[in-house]
Amino acid sequence: MKLDLHGRTAYAYTGGKPFDPALPTVVFLHGALNDHSVWALQSRYMAHHGYGVLAIDLPGHGRSDGPALATVEAMRDWLLALLDAAGVRRAALVGHSLGSLVGLETAAALGERATHLVMVGTAFPMKVSDALLATGRERPYDAIHMVNVFEHSTIAAKPSAPGPGAWLHGSGLALKRRMLDGYAAAHGDNLFPIDFGACDRYAGALEAAARVRCPVRFVLGAKDSMTFPKGAAELARALKAEVLTLPAGHSLMTEAPDAVLNALTGFIPA
Repeated sequence: MKLDLHGRTAYAYTGGKPFDPALPTVVFLHGALNDHSVWALQSRYMAHHGYGVLAIDLPGHGRSDGPALATVEAMRDWLLALLDAAGVRRAALVGHSLGSLVGLETAAALGERATHLVMVGTAFPMKVSDALLATGRERPYDAIHMVNVFEHSTIAAKPSAPGPGAWLHGSGLALKRRMLDGYAAAHGDNLFPIDFGACDRYAGALEAAARVRCPVRFVLGAKDSMTFPKGAAELARALKAEVLTLPAGHSLMTEAPDAVLNALTGFIPA
């Protein structure tokens, strides 16, 4: 589904069903150098089981027009405008990594309009090493190879998404390269420091947590070497969040796709 936001196209995948804002709405938010496709299994299942689904592409990612936004707060404001344009009154928010921070800020801004918040592969602060940021600025293709190794805890999780035997490292790298190449072609700029810089600079999580009014669940990877589970503890306490830890790395939606889906459907009622 394409929406017009101030003369620019915003894209949301609706799970293979027409979006109906009268259904319980679930908004999926991807992480850095990703797009809506990382939620393929979860978004499609929920769209066919009683939910209205919006798996969005953030500005400058996938099918949404750029430029990319450099702060979590700017992404929040863009998402609020998208929800209004789609006619969404109340919504559950599900975000991974950078998207989890956007979900947190959006839930805080929505107040009672946010029904549930699920933060997947999250931590606060979500700092990025100076070495990785420098590599991302100077040699972004080397940097995405580094990230691709960090975010996976195994070579071939079973089962995995899109199916058993899928090459997780290859598909993850291909997606990041597509985001980099597409943004460079459209805007002549490097998307890596924009996305990872937004994670690194974000400082408002505890203030946002104080304004969240809905139930919160964290879904963390026990083997996550990018957002360590212990790095989520303070924010989880501030949000009074239920914490679910899965045997996966940072790329939970591909390494533990069914468990992530169960974590969502068991928390967000249809």
